[in-house]
Amino acid sequence: MSEAPENPLAKGLERLPVHPTVLVIFGATGDLAKRKLLPALYNLAHEGALPERFHLIGVSRREKAHEDFAAEAAEAIRSFSRREPDEKVLEALLAEAKYVPGTFDDESVYRGLKEQLDAFDEAAGQPLNRAFYLSTAPEFFPVIVEALGNEELTKAAGEREVRVIIEKPFGTTLAEAQDLNQRVLSVLDESQVFRIDHYLGKETVQNMLAFRFANSMFEPLFNRNFIDNVQITASEDIGIGTRAGYYDHAGALRDLVQNHMLQLLTLLCMEPPVDFSADEVRSEKVKVLHSIRPPHRDATFRARYGPGTAAGEDVPGYLQEDGVPADSHTETYAALRLHVENWRWAGVPFYLRTGKRLARKVTEIAVTFKPVPHLAFGSEGSVGVKPNQLIFTMQPNEGVSMSLGAKIPGTRMRIRPVNMEFLYGTAFMSQSPEAYERLIMDAMRGDATLFTRNDEVEAQWRIIDPVVRRWEDEAETLVEYPSGSQGPPEANELLLGDDEWRAI
Repeated sequence: MSEAPENPLAKGLERLPVHPTVLVIFGATGDLAKRKLLPALYNLAHEGALPERFHLIGVSRREKAHEDFAAEAAEAIRSFSRREPDEKVLEALLAEAKYVPGTFDDESVYRGLKEQLDAFDEAAGQPLNRAFYLSTAPEFFPVIVEALGNEELTKAAGEREVRVIIEKPFGTTLAEAQDLNQRVLSVLDESQVFRIDHYLGKETVQNMLAFRFANSMFEPLFNRNFIDNVQITASEDIGIGTRAGYYDHAGALRDLVQNHMLQLLTLLCMEPPVDFSADEVRSEKVKVLHSIRPPHRDATFRARYGPGTAAGEDVPGYLQEDGVPADSHTETYAALRLHVENWRWAGVPFYLRTGKRLARKVTEIAVTFKPVPHLAFGSEGSVGVKPNQLIFTMQPNEGVSMSLGAKIPGTRMRIRPVNMEFLYGTAFMSQSPEAYERLIMDAMRGDATLFTRNDEVEAQWRIIDPVVRRWEDEAETLVEYPSGSQGPPEANELLLGDDEWRAI
Protein backbone atom coordinates (compact mmCIF):
# COMPACT_ATOMS: atom_id res chain seq x y z
CA MET A 1 0.00 0.00 0.00
CA SER A 2 1.55 3.31 -1.08
CA GLU A 3 1.95 6.14 1.40
CA ALA A 4 -0.42 9.09 1.18
CA PRO A 5 1.19 12.07 -0.60
CA GLU A 6 2.47 14.77 1.73
CA ASN A 7 0.13 17.73 2.04
CA PRO A 8 2.21 20.88 1.34
CA LEU A 9 -0.27 23.03 3.26
CA ALA A 10 0.50 21.11 6.45
CA LYS A 11 4.19 22.03 6.37
CA GLY A 12 5.09 24.07 9.44
CA LEU A 13 1.90 23.17 11.30
CA GLU A 14 3.53 20.37 13.29
CA ARG A 15 3.71 20.82 17.06
CA LEU A 16 6.92 21.05 19.06
CA PRO A 17 7.12 18.74 22.08
CA VAL A 18 6.41 20.10 25.55
CA HIS A 19 7.86 18.74 28.80
CA PRO A 20 5.28 17.05 31.11
CA THR A 21 3.50 19.88 32.90
CA VAL A 22 1.05 20.70 35.68
CA LEU A 23 -0.96 23.86 34.96
CA VAL A 24 -2.38 25.60 38.03
CA ILE A 25 -5.10 28.20 37.37
CA PHE A 26 -5.69 30.68 40.19
CA GLY A 27 -9.23 32.00 39.72
CA ALA A 28 -10.24 28.77 37.96
CA THR A 29 -13.99 29.41 38.45
CA GLY A 30 -13.84 32.98 37.08
CA ASP A 31 -15.11 34.33 33.79
CA LEU A 32 -11.76 34.34 31.97
CA ALA A 33 -11.06 30.73 32.90
CA LYS A 34 -14.51 29.58 31.80
CA ARG A 35 -14.66 31.52 28.53
CA LYS A 36 -11.04 31.38 27.37
CA LEU A 37 -8.55 29.31 29.36
CA LEU A 38 -10.43 26.03 29.76
CA PRO A 39 -11.70 26.00 26.13
CA ALA A 40 -8.14 26.76 24.98
CA LEU A 41 -6.85 23.76 26.94
CA TYR A 42 -9.52 21.53 25.40
CA ASN A 43 -8.64 22.62 21.86
CA LEU A 44 -4.95 22.01 22.51
CA ALA A 45 -5.85 18.54 23.80
CA HIS A 46 -8.07 17.91 20.75
CA GLU A 47 -5.15 18.71 18.45
CA GLY A 48 -2.71 16.57 20.43
CA ALA A 49 -0.62 19.59 21.35
CA LEU A 50 -0.56 19.14 25.13
CA PRO A 51 2.28 17.09 26.60
CA GLU A 52 1.62 13.38 26.98
CA ARG A 53 1.50 13.84 30.75
CA PHE A 54 -0.56 16.96 31.56
CA HIS A 55 -2.45 17.77 34.75
CA LEU A 56 -4.79 20.61 35.68
CA ILE A 57 -5.30 22.11 39.15
CA GLY A 58 -7.88 24.80 39.85
CA VAL A 59 -7.57 27.19 42.79
CA SER A 60 -10.48 29.41 43.84
CA ARG A 61 -12.35 30.60 46.92
CA ARG A 62 -15.46 28.44 46.84
CA GLU A 63 -15.47 25.02 48.52
CA LYS A 64 -16.10 22.16 46.07
CA ALA A 65 -15.00 18.62 45.35
CA HIS A 66 -12.54 17.68 42.63
CA GLU A 67 -15.38 16.03 40.69
CA ASP A 68 -17.54 19.17 40.86
CA PHE A 69 -14.70 21.31 39.50
CA ALA A 70 -14.16 18.85 36.64
CA ALA A 71 -17.90 18.85 35.84
CA GLU A 72 -18.05 22.68 35.82
CA ALA A 73 -14.93 22.86 33.65
CA ALA A 74 -16.48 20.41 31.17
CA GLU A 75 -19.65 22.50 31.01
CA ALA A 76 -17.64 25.68 30.38
CA ILE A 77 -15.78 23.94 27.53
CA ARG A 78 -19.05 22.73 25.97
CA SER A 79 -20.40 26.30 26.12
CA PHE A 80 -17.40 28.27 24.87
CA SER A 81 -15.10 26.00 22.84
CA ARG A 82 -14.55 27.03 19.22
CA ARG A 83 -15.29 23.43 18.20
CA GLU A 84 -17.84 20.89 19.39
CA PRO A 85 -16.06 18.88 22.11
CA ASP A 86 -15.31 15.21 21.64
CA GLU A 87 -16.50 13.67 24.91
CA LYS A 88 -13.62 11.16 25.01
CA VAL A 89 -11.01 13.93 24.68
CA LEU A 90 -12.87 16.03 27.25
CA GLU A 91 -13.03 13.15 29.71
CA ALA A 92 -9.32 12.38 29.30
CA LEU A 93 -8.37 16.03 29.81
CA LEU A 94 -10.29 16.38 33.08
CA ALA A 95 -10.03 12.82 34.44
CA GLU A 96 -7.41 13.75 37.03
CA ALA A 97 -8.26 17.46 37.45
CA LYS A 98 -7.85 18.61 41.04
CA TYR A 99 -9.25 21.56 42.98
CA VAL A 100 -7.80 23.50 45.93
CA PRO A 101 -10.26 25.83 47.73
CA GLY A 102 -9.44 28.94 49.75
CA THR A 103 -8.56 32.61 49.61
CA PHE A 104 -5.34 33.63 47.89
CA ASP A 105 -3.82 35.07 51.08
CA ASP A 106 -4.38 31.86 53.07
CA GLU A 107 -1.14 29.92 53.66
CA SER A 108 -3.03 26.61 53.89
CA VAL A 109 -4.05 26.96 50.23
CA TYR A 110 -0.42 26.79 49.15
CA ARG A 111 0.31 23.85 51.45
CA GLY A 112 -2.63 21.99 49.88
CA LEU A 113 -1.40 22.97 46.43
CA LYS A 114 2.09 21.66 47.24
CA GLU A 115 0.61 18.31 48.29
CA GLN A 116 -1.23 17.97 44.98
CA LEU A 117 1.85 18.94 42.96
CA ASP A 118 4.07 16.50 44.87
CA ALA A 119 1.49 13.73 44.35
CA PHE A 120 1.56 14.29 40.57
CA ASP A 121 5.40 14.20 40.64
CA GLU A 122 5.37 10.94 42.59
CA ALA A 123 2.85 9.32 40.24
CA ALA A 124 4.92 10.37 37.22
CA GLY A 125 8.20 9.22 38.75
CA GLN A 126 9.81 12.50 37.70
CA PRO A 127 9.57 16.23 38.51
CA LEU A 128 6.91 17.83 36.29
CA ASN A 129 7.11 21.39 35.02
CA ARG A 130 4.85 23.81 36.87
CA ALA A 131 2.97 26.68 35.25
CA PHE A 132 0.96 28.98 37.51
CA TYR A 133 -1.67 31.07 35.67
CA LEU A 134 -2.84 34.12 37.63
CA SER A 135 -6.39 34.67 36.32
CA THR A 136 -7.37 36.85 39.29
CA ALA A 137 -7.98 40.45 40.25
CA PRO A 138 -4.70 42.43 39.89
CA GLU A 139 -4.36 43.08 43.64
CA PHE A 140 -3.73 39.35 44.13
CA PHE A 141 -0.80 39.11 41.68
CA PRO A 142 1.95 39.98 44.21
CA VAL A 143 0.11 38.14 47.01
CA ILE A 144 0.08 34.87 45.05
CA VAL A 145 3.66 35.18 43.77
CA GLU A 146 5.02 35.90 47.25
CA ALA A 147 3.01 33.02 48.75
CA LEU A 148 4.32 30.65 46.07
CA GLY A 149 7.82 31.78 46.96
CA ASN A 150 7.27 31.26 50.67
CA GLU A 151 6.25 27.63 50.03
CA GLU A 152 9.24 27.21 47.67
CA LEU A 153 6.89 26.33 44.80
CA THR A 154 8.75 28.62 42.39
CA LYS A 155 12.07 26.76 42.58
CA ALA A 156 13.23 24.55 39.74
CA ALA A 157 14.38 21.03 40.62
CA GLY A 158 16.29 18.75 38.27
CA GLU A 159 14.62 19.01 34.89
CA ARG A 160 11.65 20.92 36.31
CA GLU A 161 10.96 24.46 35.08
CA VAL A 162 8.61 26.79 36.93
CA ARG A 163 6.77 29.61 35.14
CA VAL A 164 4.20 32.19 36.25
CA ILE A 165 1.72 33.66 33.75
CA ILE A 166 0.30 37.04 34.80
CA GLU A 167 -2.82 38.53 33.21
CA LYS A 168 -3.32 42.22 32.49
CA PRO A 169 -3.60 44.87 33.80
CA PHE A 170 -0.01 44.98 35.00
CA GLY A 171 -0.52 48.01 37.21
CA THR A 172 -2.80 50.99 36.63
CA THR A 173 -0.03 53.61 36.79
CA LEU A 174 3.72 53.68 36.19
CA ALA A 175 4.37 53.62 39.95
CA GLU A 176 2.11 50.57 40.41
CA ALA A 177 3.76 48.73 37.50
CA GLN A 178 7.23 49.41 38.92
CA ASP A 179 6.17 48.24 42.38
CA LEU A 180 4.56 45.09 40.98
CA ASN A 181 7.66 44.32 38.92
CA GLN A 182 9.85 44.76 41.99
CA ARG A 183 7.70 42.42 44.12
CA VAL A 184 7.39 39.76 41.42
CA LEU A 185 11.09 39.82 40.55
CA SER A 186 12.08 39.57 44.21
CA VAL A 187 10.68 36.01 44.04
CA LEU A 188 11.10 35.03 40.39
CA ASP A 189 13.71 35.42 37.71
CA GLU A 190 12.54 37.48 34.72
CA SER A 191 12.83 34.34 32.55
CA GLN A 192 10.09 32.73 34.69
CA VAL A 193 7.59 35.60 34.27
CA PHE A 194 5.13 35.61 31.37
CA ARG A 195 3.06 38.84 31.30
CA ILE A 196 0.26 37.98 28.92
CA ASP A 197 -1.32 40.25 26.32
CA HIS A 198 -3.77 38.12 24.35
CA TYR A 199 -3.62 40.42 21.30
CA LEU A 200 -0.08 39.14 20.67
CA GLY A 201 -1.46 35.61 20.28
CA LYS A 202 -3.53 36.58 17.26
CA GLU A 203 -2.20 35.22 13.98
CA THR A 204 -2.48 38.53 12.12
CA VAL A 205 -0.47 40.32 14.80
CA GLN A 206 2.37 37.84 14.32
CA ASN A 207 1.86 37.99 10.57
CA MET A 208 2.89 41.66 10.59
CA LEU A 209 6.43 40.48 11.26
CA ALA A 210 6.20 37.93 8.45
CA PHE A 211 4.88 40.50 5.98
CA ARG A 212 7.64 42.95 6.82
CA PHE A 213 10.64 40.68 7.24
CA ALA A 214 9.86 37.74 4.93
CA ASN A 215 8.77 39.76 1.87
CA SER A 216 11.35 41.96 0.18
CA MET A 217 8.65 44.08 -1.47
CA PHE A 218 7.39 45.50 1.86
CA GLU A 219 10.35 46.13 4.16
CA PRO A 220 12.00 48.80 1.92
CA LEU A 221 8.72 50.76 2.03
CA PHE A 222 8.24 50.74 5.81
CA ASN A 223 9.74 54.15 6.57
CA ARG A 224 9.05 57.89 6.49
CA ASN A 225 9.94 58.16 2.80
CA PHE A 226 6.97 56.07 1.67
CA ILE A 227 4.43 56.01 4.52
CA ASP A 228 2.17 59.01 5.09
CA ASN A 229 0.37 57.94 8.29
CA VAL A 230 -0.70 54.92 10.31
CA GLN A 231 -4.07 54.39 12.02
CA ILE A 232 -4.61 51.76 14.70
CA THR A 233 -8.28 51.20 15.56
CA ALA A 234 -9.81 48.97 18.22
CA SER A 235 -13.56 49.60 18.22
CA GLU A 236 -16.34 47.66 19.92
CA ASP A 237 -20.06 47.74 19.26
CA ILE A 238 -20.98 46.72 22.82
CA GLY A 239 -21.18 48.76 26.01
CA ILE A 240 -19.60 47.94 29.36
CA GLY A 241 -22.23 45.32 30.24
CA THR A 242 -21.73 44.18 33.86
CA ARG A 243 -18.14 45.45 34.09
CA ALA A 244 -18.91 48.89 35.56
CA GLY A 245 -16.90 48.19 38.71
CA TYR A 246 -13.74 47.52 36.69
CA TYR A 247 -14.31 49.79 33.72
CA ASP A 248 -15.18 52.98 35.57
CA HIS A 249 -11.83 52.74 37.34
CA ALA A 250 -9.87 51.81 34.21
CA GLY A 251 -11.35 53.66 31.23
CA ALA A 252 -10.51 53.17 27.55
CA LEU A 253 -6.94 54.49 27.81
CA ARG A 254 -5.84 51.97 30.43
CA ASP A 255 -8.05 49.15 29.14
CA LEU A 256 -6.75 49.01 25.56
CA VAL A 257 -4.30 51.76 24.58
CA GLN A 258 -1.61 51.25 27.24
CA ASN A 259 -1.22 47.56 26.48
CA HIS A 260 -2.79 46.14 23.31
CA MET A 261 -2.52 49.13 21.02
CA LEU A 262 1.01 50.11 21.97
CA GLN A 263 2.04 46.49 21.43
CA LEU A 264 0.57 46.62 17.91
CA LEU A 265 2.48 49.83 17.26
CA THR A 266 5.80 48.34 18.39
CA LEU A 267 5.44 45.27 16.18
CA LEU A 268 4.68 47.46 13.19
CA CYS A 269 7.59 49.83 13.81
CA MET A 270 10.39 47.64 15.21
CA GLU A 271 13.68 47.12 13.41
CA PRO A 272 14.52 43.63 12.11
CA PRO A 273 15.87 41.61 15.07
CA VAL A 274 19.13 39.68 14.78
CA ASP A 275 17.04 36.54 15.28
CA PHE A 276 13.52 35.76 16.47
CA SER A 277 14.49 34.78 19.99
CA ALA A 278 12.39 36.26 22.80
CA ASP A 279 14.91 38.80 24.07
CA GLU A 280 16.01 40.02 20.63
CA VAL A 281 12.40 40.67 19.55
CA ARG A 282 11.46 42.34 22.83
CA SER A 283 14.60 44.50 22.85
CA GLU A 284 13.64 45.92 19.44
CA LYS A 285 10.11 46.63 20.72
CA VAL A 286 11.51 48.47 23.75
CA LYS A 287 13.61 50.68 21.43
CA VAL A 288 10.40 51.77 19.67
CA LEU A 289 8.73 52.62 22.99
CA HIS A 290 11.75 54.66 24.07
CA SER A 291 11.37 56.66 20.84
CA ILE A 292 7.83 57.80 21.73
CA ARG A 293 7.31 60.83 23.93
CA PRO A 294 4.10 61.27 25.95
CA PRO A 295 1.64 63.14 23.71
CA HIS A 296 0.83 66.81 24.36
CA ARG A 297 -2.68 67.86 25.39
CA ASP A 298 -3.69 68.78 21.81
CA ALA A 299 -2.68 65.29 20.64
CA THR A 300 -5.11 63.49 22.96
CA PHE A 301 -8.90 63.30 23.04
CA ARG A 302 -11.48 61.48 25.16
CA ALA A 303 -15.26 61.09 25.11
CA ARG A 304 -17.98 58.71 26.30
CA TYR A 305 -20.96 57.11 24.64
CA GLY A 306 -24.43 58.51 25.09
CA PRO A 307 -27.82 56.96 24.32
CA GLY A 308 -28.30 55.67 20.80
CA THR A 309 -29.13 52.66 18.65
CA ALA A 310 -27.12 49.45 18.42
CA ALA A 311 -28.16 46.38 16.42
CA GLY A 312 -31.54 48.02 15.82
CA GLU A 313 -32.27 48.51 19.52
CA ASP A 314 -32.25 51.59 21.71
CA VAL A 315 -29.38 51.43 24.21
CA PRO A 316 -28.52 53.63 27.21
CA GLY A 317 -25.58 55.99 27.51
CA TYR A 318 -22.60 55.27 29.73
CA LEU A 319 -23.94 57.28 32.69
CA GLN A 320 -27.21 55.32 32.53
CA GLU A 321 -25.45 51.91 32.76
CA ASP A 322 -25.92 49.92 35.98
CA GLY A 323 -23.20 50.64 38.51
CA VAL A 324 -21.79 53.78 36.86
CA PRO A 325 -21.63 56.81 39.23
CA ALA A 326 -23.64 59.81 38.08
CA ASP A 327 -20.55 62.05 38.40
CA SER A 328 -18.22 59.69 36.49
CA HIS A 329 -15.54 61.25 34.27
CA THR A 330 -14.36 57.95 32.80
CA GLU A 331 -13.77 57.91 29.06
CA THR A 332 -15.18 55.14 26.84
CA TYR A 333 -13.42 56.59 23.77
CA ALA A 334 -9.76 57.58 23.62
CA ALA A 335 -7.72 58.85 20.69
CA LEU A 336 -4.04 59.81 20.56
CA ARG A 337 -1.56 61.12 18.01
CA LEU A 338 1.88 59.70 18.64
CA HIS A 339 5.24 60.10 16.90
CA VAL A 340 8.05 57.55 16.81
CA GLU A 341 11.05 59.84 16.88
CA ASN A 342 13.75 57.77 15.26
CA TRP A 343 15.47 57.67 11.87
CA ARG A 344 12.93 55.33 10.25
CA TRP A 345 9.68 56.95 11.40
CA ALA A 346 10.42 60.65 12.06
CA GLY A 347 7.51 62.81 10.88
CA VAL A 348 4.99 59.97 10.40
CA PRO A 349 1.89 60.47 12.60
CA PHE A 350 0.47 57.40 14.34
CA TYR A 351 -3.22 57.76 15.18
CA LEU A 352 -4.61 55.44 17.86
CA ARG A 353 -8.33 55.26 18.72
CA THR A 354 -10.47 52.90 20.73
CA GLY A 355 -14.06 53.11 21.86
CA LYS A 356 -17.13 51.25 22.99
CA ARG A 357 -20.62 51.41 21.45
CA LEU A 358 -19.26 52.35 18.04
CA ALA A 359 -20.71 51.32 14.67
CA ARG A 360 -19.08 47.88 14.60
CA LYS A 361 -16.45 45.67 16.21
CA VAL A 362 -13.12 45.90 14.40
CA THR A 363 -9.42 45.87 15.27
CA GLU A 364 -7.11 46.90 12.45
CA ILE A 365 -3.93 48.69 11.50
CA ALA A 366 -4.17 50.84 8.37
CA VAL A 367 -0.85 51.86 6.82
CA THR A 368 -1.43 54.68 4.31
CA PHE A 369 1.34 55.22 1.78
CA LYS A 370 2.24 58.58 0.32
CA PRO A 371 0.41 59.58 -2.88
CA VAL A 372 2.07 59.28 -6.26
CA PRO A 373 4.25 62.35 -6.99
CA HIS A 374 2.65 63.17 -10.36
CA LEU A 375 -1.01 62.57 -11.26
CA ALA A 376 -1.16 61.85 -14.99
CA PHE A 377 -4.69 60.40 -14.85
CA GLY A 378 -7.90 62.36 -14.96
CA SER A 379 -10.53 61.50 -12.34
CA GLU A 380 -13.68 62.68 -14.06
CA GLY A 381 -16.45 60.16 -13.50
CA SER A 382 -14.32 58.01 -11.20
CA VAL A 383 -13.00 57.95 -7.67
CA GLY A 384 -9.57 58.80 -8.99
CA VAL A 385 -6.15 57.82 -7.73
CA LYS A 386 -6.10 57.22 -3.98
CA PRO A 387 -3.04 56.48 -1.85
CA ASN A 388 -2.32 52.77 -1.44
CA GLN A 389 -3.24 51.26 1.92
CA LEU A 390 -2.08 48.09 3.65
CA ILE A 391 -4.64 46.88 6.20
CA PHE A 392 -3.90 44.30 8.92
CA THR A 393 -7.21 43.11 10.41
CA MET A 394 -7.15 41.29 13.75
CA GLN A 395 -10.92 41.02 14.18
CA PRO A 396 -13.57 40.14 13.24
CA ASN A 397 -11.97 38.40 10.21
CA GLU A 398 -8.21 37.94 10.55
CA GLY A 399 -6.39 38.81 7.37
CA VAL A 400 -4.45 41.36 5.34
CA SER A 401 -5.65 43.48 2.42
CA MET A 402 -4.04 46.02 0.14
CA SER A 403 -5.72 48.71 -1.92
CA LEU A 404 -4.31 49.38 -5.38
CA GLY A 405 -5.29 51.77 -8.13
CA ALA A 406 -6.79 50.00 -11.17
CA LYS A 407 -8.34 51.10 -14.45
CA ILE A 408 -12.11 50.87 -14.76
CA PRO A 409 -13.07 48.88 -17.91
CA GLY A 410 -14.00 51.14 -20.78
CA THR A 411 -12.57 53.44 -23.41
CA ARG A 412 -11.37 56.12 -20.98
CA MET A 413 -8.51 56.00 -18.48
CA ARG A 414 -10.48 56.12 -15.25
CA ILE A 415 -9.00 54.86 -11.98
CA ARG A 416 -10.51 53.53 -8.80
CA PRO A 417 -9.12 51.56 -5.83
CA VAL A 418 -9.41 47.75 -5.80
CA ASN A 419 -8.55 45.36 -2.98
CA MET A 420 -6.20 42.39 -2.88
CA GLU A 421 -7.14 40.32 0.15
CA PHE A 422 -5.74 37.42 2.17
CA LEU A 423 -7.95 35.81 4.85
CA TYR A 424 -6.75 33.16 7.28
CA GLY A 425 -10.06 31.34 7.11
CA THR A 426 -9.68 30.57 3.39
CA ALA A 427 -5.91 30.51 2.81
CA PHE A 428 -4.97 27.68 5.19
CA MET A 429 -6.28 24.21 5.80
CA SER A 430 -6.92 24.72 9.51
CA GLN A 431 -9.01 27.16 11.48
CA SER A 432 -6.93 29.92 13.07
CA PRO A 433 -6.38 28.99 16.74
CA GLU A 434 -7.56 31.20 19.57
CA ALA A 435 -4.92 33.56 20.92
CA TYR A 436 -4.92 31.88 24.33
CA GLU A 437 -4.13 28.51 22.77
CA ARG A 438 -0.90 29.84 21.29
CA LEU A 439 0.06 31.76 24.42
CA ILE A 440 -0.60 28.93 26.89
CA MET A 441 1.51 26.60 24.75
CA ASP A 442 4.34 29.14 24.46
CA ALA A 443 4.35 29.68 28.22
CA MET A 444 4.47 25.93 28.93
CA ARG A 445 7.28 25.65 26.37
CA GLY A 446 9.16 28.61 27.88
CA ASP A 447 9.03 30.77 24.74
CA ALA A 448 8.52 34.37 25.91
CA THR A 449 8.61 36.04 22.47
CA LEU A 450 4.91 37.02 22.60
CA PHE A 451 4.97 38.12 26.24
CA THR A 452 5.99 41.52 27.60
CA ARG A 453 9.22 42.02 29.51
CA ASN A 454 9.51 44.14 32.68
CA ASP A 455 11.23 47.08 30.94
CA GLU A 456 8.67 46.91 28.13
CA VAL A 457 5.73 47.26 30.54
CA GLU A 458 7.33 50.24 32.25
CA ALA A 459 8.19 51.89 28.91
CA GLN A 460 4.51 51.62 27.88
CA TRP A 461 3.43 53.24 31.13
CA ARG A 462 5.93 56.10 30.69
CA ILE A 463 4.05 57.09 27.53
CA ILE A 464 0.52 56.74 28.92
CA ASP A 465 0.94 57.68 32.60
CA PRO A 466 1.21 61.47 31.97
CA VAL A 467 -2.02 61.35 29.94
CA VAL A 468 -3.81 59.36 32.68
CA ARG A 469 -2.73 61.86 35.34
CA ARG A 470 -3.66 64.86 33.19
CA TRP A 471 -7.13 63.47 32.47
CA GLU A 472 -7.67 62.75 36.17
CA ASP A 473 -6.66 66.30 37.08
CA GLU A 474 -8.84 67.85 34.36
CA ALA A 475 -12.30 66.62 35.36
CA GLU A 476 -14.12 68.52 32.62
CA THR A 477 -17.46 67.43 31.18
CA LEU A 478 -16.80 64.82 28.50
CA VAL A 479 -18.06 65.06 24.95
CA GLU A 480 -20.74 62.43 24.26
CA TYR A 481 -21.14 60.53 21.00
CA PRO A 482 -24.30 58.60 20.06
CA SER A 483 -24.12 54.84 20.58
CA GLY A 484 -23.82 53.04 17.24
CA SER A 485 -22.05 55.98 15.57
CA GLN A 486 -18.58 56.52 14.11
CA GLY A 487 -17.54 58.23 17.32
CA PRO A 488 -17.14 61.90 18.22
CA PRO A 489 -16.42 64.21 15.26
CA GLU A 490 -14.27 66.31 17.60
CA ALA A 491 -11.61 63.56 17.35
CA ASN A 492 -10.88 64.88 13.83
CA GLU A 493 -8.96 67.74 15.47
CA LEU A 494 -6.11 65.29 16.21
CA LEU A 495 -5.52 64.67 12.50
CA LEU A 496 -2.84 66.53 10.58
CA GLY A 497 -3.26 68.05 7.12
CA ASP A 498 -5.73 66.16 4.93
CA ASP A 499 -5.67 62.97 7.01
CA GLU A 500 -9.05 61.35 7.70
CA TRP A 501 -10.22 58.60 10.03
CA ARG A 502 -11.13 55.38 8.28
CA ALA A 503 -14.80 54.49 8.49
CA ILE A 504 -15.49 52.00 11.27
